[in-house]
Amino acid sequence: MVINMSELRRAVITGMGAITPIGNSVSETWESMKAGKNGIAPITQFDTTDYKAKLAAEVKDFDPLLYLEKNEVLRTDRYAQLAVGAAQQAVEESGIVGKVEPERFAVYFGSGIGGINTFEVEHTKLMEKGPRRVSPLFIPMLITNMASGMIAIRHDCRGEAMPAVTACASGSNAIGEALRLIRHGYADAVITGGSESTICATAVAGFVNMQALSVSEDANAASLPFDKRRGGFVMGEGAVAFVLEEYEHAKQRGAKIYGEVCGYGATCDAHHITAPHPDARGGAQAMKDAMKEAGYHDGETVYVNAHGTGTHMNDVCETIAIKKALGEEAARKAYISSTKSMTGHMLGAAGAVEALACILALQEGIVPPTINLNEPDEECDLNYVPNTAVKADIDIALSNSLGFGGHNACLAFRKV
Repeated sequence: MVINMSELRRAVITGMGAITPIGNSVSETWESMKAGKNGIAPITQFDTTDYKAKLAAEVKDFDPLLYLEKNEVLRTDRYAQLAVGAAQQAVEESGIVGKVEPERFAVYFGSGIGGINTFEVEHTKLMEKGPRRVSPLFIPMLITNMASGMIAIRHDCRGEAMPAVTACASGSNAIGEALRLIRHGYADAVITGGSESTICATAVAGFVNMQALSVSEDANAASLPFDKRRGGFVMGEGAVAFVLEEYEHAKQRGAKIYGEVCGYGATCDAHHITAPHPDARGGAQAMKDAMKEAGYHDGETVYVNAHGTGTHMNDVCETIAIKKALGEEAARKAYISSTKSMTGHMLGAAGAVEALACILALQEGIVPPTINLNEPDEECDLNYVPNTAVKADIDIALSNSLGFGGHNACLAFRKV
């Protein structure tokens, strides 16, 4: 089926919120990105004595009481606390409250794993003290849709309130599906983004044992996207939220507009539960679909915020995908960076924080760097903006997310 994009409603961003390893606000996160600040440090949330992986990108100095009452904090997993906090920032900035009918106000929020901290705590109780000691709130705190539900309750969003659960593509899929809600007339505004908090003993053990994590103890030699020294990703945590709004609705109420979500591609490799397809067929197609929707044409200046995890297969396959999607010549002219070199891999929140980087890169004309890229891999031979941010007048920004299960998502952004 061919869809006439000119007949669809446009979706713009009118509010943003961020709680990340490099800042507890949008401005702090963005300034840190531009400066190449490394958010990776020794894990403080549990004792890593017996663990090979000892580093992570933790959120620092997060106080959930800024966003939730004390009794709510006690009844909520950290991933949902982060989501509620980021969403509160975005909603307040947008000024959307009271300006949209509740039935036309929706939530689409991603998380790859949900309340794994709660699972770990309650399972320990079960094993040590028996079933009667398991919290009656165990299930509500655990489930991955609870962030969407809590955000909807808080802001009276009576439209759809849905999670996106596609591993590391969750945040991008949430934003993409929110775009479709607005495009096709199901909502006038959507709170969207992603949240994750998995820096706990169980999750780190699982990722270490599947040989996915870097075991470097040097924070500047741990998350190394596109570098030949790379040896796995570094786990991160946090949440980023957006208010996505129908363009005419936003314009009519005089809202500040940060940029437009103008393209979305979502595919599956249909190949392997953890490994990307060696020909990068799914990732390339997602990029092509997003670019087509965004009206990309030859000669435009492109910024790609790469998935760029720092695992060997991902970085090579993503390089192939970018070349296939853009064409060899355009791929070599594009600016590409992996902000995971600074934030670590925020899993279900990764697509959201990387969307933030794209929007602000377009707005300010500055491309954030891939830090600690000192020994480029010969198989990764594009411009990954090593170590220092660069000024560039970008026409279109693309954000790639590739998740376990073969999930691929690409978002395209433009200035308005």
